[in-house]
Amino acid sequence: MDGSVVTIVLLAALLHASWNALVKAGPDKYLTTVLVACGAGLVSLPLLPFAAMPHADSWPWLIASACCQVIYYRLLAAAYHHGDMSQAYPLMRGAAPLLVALASVPLLGEHLHWRQDVAIMLICGGVLTLTILRGASVGADTGSNRNARRSATFYALLNAAVIATYTMIDGVGVRKSGAPAAYAMWLFVLTAALLLLCSTSRWRELPAYARRHAGVMLLGGVGTLASYGLALWAMTHAPVAAVAALRETSIMFAAAIAALFLRERLAPGRILAVSLIACGAILMRLG
Repeated sequence: MDGSVVTIVLLAALLHASWNALVKAGPDKYLTTVLVACGAGLVSLPLLPFAAMPHADSWPWLIASACCQVIYYRLLAAAYHHGDMSQAYPLMRGAAPLLVALASVPLLGEHLHWRQDVAIMLICGGVLTLTILRGASVGADTGSNRNARRSATFYALLNAAVIATYTMIDGVGVRKSGAPAAYAMWLFVLTAALLLLCSTSRWRELPAYARRHAGVMLLGGVGTLASYGLALWAMTHAPVAAVAALRETSIMFAAAIAALFLRERLAPGRILAVSLIACGAILMRLG
C-alpha cells in the first residue's frame, strides 16, 4: 500500500475516534448521533453544486449504503447507551474488518498479500484483546450491569456486521462513481435525511438539543464526513479489506485520547493490545 494512502487512512482513523468520543460524551447518545449525521449532511449540502455528479451506476450502491448508515447510527447509539466506549468500540471496529477480509475475496475478487493477511489478523486481534481485557478487569457487579454489558456487546457485534456490509457496498459504489468526494457528500446528505425521517418521535426535542450542542454537531459532522470521505478515496487506490483493517487503528488513537485528555490509566495489557494494532499498521504499510 502506498505511503500516502496509509497516511490518509491513519488520519481518517484519528478523525473517526475523535467524533465517536464526542458521541459517547453526549448526554443523549441517540440525539448526539443524529446531530453528527446532520452536521455532516449540512456541511456536504452546499458543496454538492461544485462537485462532479457520481456516475449513474453508483447510485444503487449509494442508496443502499445510506440505508445501512442509518442502521449503523442507531446501533451505535444503542451500544454506547448500554456500555462503555472501551467495550463497544473495539467490538464494532475490530470484528468489521475481519468480516470484510473474509468477504472481499469471493465478492470483489481481491487478493491480499500474505503480509496484509497477517496485518489484518494483528489489528483485529489487538482490538478484540482490548474487549477481553475489559471483561477480565470487571469485578463483582450487579445483574443490571451484566445485562447492560451483554446488551452493549450484542449491539456492537450487530453493528460490526452493518459496518462490514456498508464497507463492501461503498468499496464497489465509490469505484463506480468516478467521483469519490461527491459520492461521500451525497452519502451523508442522504443519510441525514433518512435518519431524520426515522426520528419523528424525537423531532420536538431535537431543535433545543441542537442549540445546546451546536459545537458537537459542527465538529462531529466535519469529523465523520472527512473521516469516511478519506477512507472512500483510499478504497479507490488500495484493496478494500486493507483499507478497512488499517482504518481500525482508530482504536489506537482512541486509547491515546483517553490517556492524554481524559486522564485514563492504560494498564500493561491494554498497552500490549494497542501495540499489536500499531504493528499491524506498520505491516500493512509494507504489504
